Amino acid sequence: MEIKKVLLSEDEMPRQWYNILADIKMNPPLGPDGNPVSPDQLAPVFPMNLIEQEVSSQRWIDIPDEVLSVYRIWRPSPLVRAYSLEKALDTPARIYYKNEGVSPPGSHKPNTAVPQVYYNKVFGIKRLTTETGAGQWGSALAFACSQFGLSCKVFMVRVSFDQKPYRKSMMTAWGAECVASPSTATKAGRDILEKNPDTPGSLGIAISEAVEAAVSDTSGQTRYSLGSVLNHVMLHQTIIGLEAKKQFEKIGEYPDIIIACAGGGSNFAGIAYPFVYDKLNGKDIAIYPVEPAACPTLTRAPFAYDHGDTAGYTPLLPMHSLGHTFIPAPIHAGGLRYHGMAPIVSRLVADNLIEAKAYTQLETFAAGITFARTEGFIPAPETNHAIACVIDEAKKAKEEGKEKVILMNWSGHGIIDLAAYDAYLSGKLDDYVLPDDEIKKLLKELEKYPRP
Repeated sequence: MEIKKVLLSEDEMPRQWYNILADIKMNPPLGPDGNPVSPDQLAPVFPMNLIEQEVSSQRWIDIPDEVLSVYRIWRPSPLVRAYSLEKALDTPARIYYKNEGVSPPGSHKPNTAVPQVYYNKVFGIKRLTTETGAGQWGSALAFACSQFGLSCKVFMVRVSFDQKPYRKSMMTAWGAECVASPSTATKAGRDILEKNPDTPGSLGIAISEAVEAAVSDTSGQTRYSLGSVLNHVMLHQTIIGLEAKKQFEKIGEYPDIIIACAGGGSNFAGIAYPFVYDKLNGKDIAIYPVEPAACPTLTRAPFAYDHGDTAGYTPLLPMHSLGHTFIPAPIHAGGLRYHGMAPIVSRLVADNLIEAKAYTQLETFAAGITFARTEGFIPAPETNHAIACVIDEAKKAKEEGKEKVILMNWSGHGIIDLAAYDAYLSGKLDDYVLPDDEIKKLLKELEKYPRP
């Protein structure tokens, strides 16, 4: 009988995260004066134990027992062979996907939410603020806060707040407060609303609000938590790829191609970084981060220094960026609508270790429907971008007559996104490709900043 799922026992779960900063060189984040940011400058925003991880160059970092205990609710996650998809595509490729939709919030996001909340609690923090796009990160942080007894406030991008009301319900069920961003609760939000009362919002705006809400607490008991982009977030996600490597060892396979969707970079980093380590040590692997054509940070934006938020509260980060004033089109892949890309992911593109690809909204939903009608699971709109690329690579393997092994990170389920599928199936969705002249306007803001 064919083995569908490759499983690890709880005892086989990795006990350390992989820190890719031990193996690559990075440009530092910069402060307002143009000098590298010191750990002390980040202290009002993050607890020092997470700042230490952010700047660490130690290759392996131990996962605390308290974090492993919560991970065991859903980890290790299955590595699944997509036999039905292979058959439908008539491809010689062997397609595997790491099912990160088995977590309580239904995505990969708790892999970093749980340790972030744990480290904040150990540091004595009582409250966390954050932003969320499609709601996967906000629900993950709400879940993690409920596990460790912290309070949580989530600023959710307004267009997704309206499109995905049940994400708010999930956050509320776990005890968090969720508000539409921009809101009247912060100066950053009020300023944006005064200029444009009908704005759909953006992750950059929501980050500004969440950071302001954290640093304005004079009690010192509130900190900010970020679901993607930063180094420590990428670090925590590597448990995905480390598990996958153990699972492939069990069946005597190894991937030729690794694919994941990319917005800020967290689920991509999680599956890819442990294999980038192998590539740095001589393995021949193609690694593809996949983004929306409506928000083409890696494929059409420059590698530059830019703020991570709209109001300019964050340091300047070295990343592929469309400019921090970018307001994305209201596509349904809300988790992929960020103006910038993680500095490490951006660096890997610049170093030609990975190759970015972009897809339009309609072709990604078509891919998601193909997956649902073969493999059964309904993917998140973000995950559909990875699936579209997998299908293309599987077809290419057929054309070339090669038995390639393809690994995809199935970053989350789409059960909370059924309204998007309704819109697609009823012909109400359109494609949108960001125009060149719009990109030129956005990038003028970056001219005053240094280049990495």
